[in-house]
Amino acid sequence: MQTILSIRDLTKSYKGGLQALRQVSLDIRRGEIFALLGPNGAGKSTLINAVCGIVTPTSGVIRVDGHDTQTDYRAARGMIGLVPQEMHIDMFETVWAVTNYSRGLFGLPPNPGHIEKVLRDLSLWDKKDSRLMTLSGGMKRRVLIAKALSHEPEILFLDEPTAGVDVDLRRDMWALVRSMRDRGVTIILTTHYIEEAEEMADRVGVISRGELILVEDKATLMKKLGKKQVIFDLAEPLGALPGGLAEWNLTLRDDGRRLEYSFDATAERTGVERLIRRMGEMDIAFRDLSTRTSSLEEIFVDLVKS
Repeated sequence: MQTILSIRDLTKSYKGGLQALRQVSLDIRRGEIFALLGPNGAGKSTLINAVCGIVTPTSGVIRVDGHDTQTDYRAARGMIGLVPQEMHIDMFETVWAVTNYSRGLFGLPPNPGHIEKVLRDLSLWDKKDSRLMTLSGGMKRRVLIAKALSHEPEILFLDEPTAGVDVDLRRDMWALVRSMRDRGVTIILTTHYIEEAEEMADRVGVISRGELILVEDKATLMKKLGKKQVIFDLAEPLGALPGGLAEWNLTLRDDGRRLEYSFDATAERTGVERLIRRMGEMDIAFRDLSTRTSSLEEIFVDLVKS
């Protein structure tokens, strides 16, 4: 598949010694949905801002469909739509005015039909004459997306798009993202949420402390991240793990009152049912059973260590 965004040896250092990006190299394929995962401060937003020209890299090269973002900025930036985390728009303007004006900033002629379609796709059409100050937070986020789509970009960046948004917006957004991908638009999203990457992405990258530590197809990465735990609150505490349970990956916690079993949730056989049967055979009773998935922070720690 053809590369539409090429990043080579990208570094960003700030005064005081902070290195936000460390020799990041990445190729994004035309028409894919790429999810960039990372904890707060990992470098996700800095990477996006460098590609969009908001942050000047210390070193490295970024090319958008062959256009160098330093020497051919206008052509490169014209191909990109950005939905940022923060909202910096005139709250006294109407939805229509803000979206239409954003298209003009890229030197494109008016296209009321396109603007109408974008607003309808985002359930904003009935709000087109409303001032932004009167809208809810979720509606304002929709306006940010409309602005980013106003100039018909070939690459769309979504920076933490569902942080604090309502369920309806999330549904509309992902439907729109899928339809854009089907039309050949490349989507790059940053997120804390593994489930969003699992739901939407073709490939996933993981960034930690400014370093891109892996890039893999979603199916491969989800298999690595598919660790779950079953937690048994025991009726009676155990002094030690019984030998009869040695074949399972068990941990005894809370002074023997809690038994935890870690397993691969993507495996065909998780071993949970066998474990419960075996505990019954050994008269190990439990009052409650719960499950949890490893947090993204925990997964990053494991990835960095490996």
